Amino acid sequence: MTQATTPAPALQFSDDQAQAFDALTEQLRKAGVDLGEDLLHPPRGETGVSAVIGKAGSGKTLLLAEFYKALAAAGVEVVSGDYESRKKSEDKRTLAILAPTNKAASVLRLRGVPATTIHRILYTPVYDPEYERIADWLAGEGEQPEIEGLPEDALARAAAFYAKNKSMPGALAAAGLRGSDFITGWKRREEPLDIGFVDEASMLDNRQFEDLKEIFPTLVLFGDPAQLAPVNQSGSMVFEDLPEDRQLILNRIHRQEADNPILDLAHALADPQLGFEDFERMVEDKARQDDRVVWGQRVEVDLMARSPVLVWRNNTRIRLINAFRAVHGAPEDQLLEGEPLICDGLELPLKHRKKRLDLEARGLIKGAQVIYLGPGRKPGFSRLHVMGAEDPQVSAASIVKIEKPDEEEPFIPFAARMGATFLHGAAVTIHKAQGSQWDTTQVFAPDIYAAARMGRVEAGQPLWKRLAYVAITRAQERLIWVVRNRLAKPTGALRVDDLRQVAAPTLTLETQEEEAPV
Repeated sequence: MTQATTPAPALQFSDDQAQAFDALTEQLRKAGVDLGEDLLHPPRGETGVSAVIGKAGSGKTLLLAEFYKALAAAGVEVVSGDYESRKKSEDKRTLAILAPTNKAASVLRLRGVPATTIHRILYTPVYDPEYERIADWLAGEGEQPEIEGLPEDALARAAAFYAKNKSMPGALAAAGLRGSDFITGWKRREEPLDIGFVDEASMLDNRQFEDLKEIFPTLVLFGDPAQLAPVNQSGSMVFEDLPEDRQLILNRIHRQEADNPILDLAHALADPQLGFEDFERMVEDKARQDDRVVWGQRVEVDLMARSPVLVWRNNTRIRLINAFRAVHGAPEDQLLEGEPLICDGLELPLKHRKKRLDLEARGLIKGAQVIYLGPGRKPGFSRLHVMGAEDPQVSAASIVKIEKPDEEEPFIPFAARMGATFLHGAAVTIHKAQGSQWDTTQVFAPDIYAAARMGRVEAGQPLWKRLAYVAITRAQERLIWVVRNRLAKPTGALRVDDLRQVAAPTLTLETQEEEAPV
């Protein structure tokens, strides 16, 4: 006798989630995508921009994920950024799910949502024709190819991976191939798409917003009004200027099965009567009750290589970085394998636009978290692992700047003439941490106290509260509230062995040679 299986319980929306879902469903229906009937019609012109706005834990990501499932089930093609078939149909409807950073996109991908970065949608890839045959087959656009040097079991691994994860670089890697060989270049997108969902929309600046509106006639922003606005935005976020009927507010906080102490602390900051000392007493009380909150007496140096300490002031950041390098015995004239870096942009002239597009599309955008793997094969090149990127292994001409306390000019252990620029990443400012999440997050409390003492206000709220809110909500599992200016000793050396990729098999397909320093 076959045992009956119990069906999974139906998802229950809160009232505000249900209202937002209905409003967006109606917007999509006007755009020609009828989720009620699973019907797709040709595009019907612009439907404009809407925003789903709510604080941490309000269910924004859940709503985004449910819309993705509904749209995919209705037959909408999801453009992930890593592959886009050239076989176009005028009647085909498209969806792209975007995030401002690799880390933010990777958080969504871990939830089963095929998100990519804004740069990967603004620029479209140029494919190697041989690999394109594999990708078309995986995407259901062609027959299974026969490629010399690539056995059927490798193709089967690729198909199994793609069916589960919808990641073309991941599928190619499962077959023993590299996405960096598959994509030979990048160009600015010329043809628009249909529907765009943007997570972490509080990080969008006006220029990015205008770029996205050019590409997507239907655009939905998912943002948190309690976060920090982009530095060049005068304290405002792009969704705050939308008409009221286009702002869908999520007020209810959805906690996990067991109350989440980190979210409790985040939402306590909304109390206008709460002072810094009161908040710290709350943190200390939570630490006694729940091991997901830690009242830290020192910075844990072992965590800094993969989860930077979050600070407000630059001088604090620089001191912590130099302390991290000192306890690891890092020489001044070189980097150790395993040291963390933060991409600070690209220093490339206009004539190297192709290389710029390639690096940005591969994840080397401002704010990207990177682990140094060692020197490249050519002078000035570095081998890098871009955290959160789908194809993380990159070799690039690099300029590494290590800032020193009380010194105006940074120390540069080595550098190419031009290329990707990096700052050390053992500590980062809370502004740069937006859009990222880590299992364990360390927040340097003396800096938050300094902001409280200054009495600064941003968008009607004390700055220290916005800083504290953003910082503690970067923690997925555990928050360490560091209250003393101390650094623990490392328990072991820096490591990179867990980041190394398995070497690809020898194939007849030509691989790209590493470019000369640009």
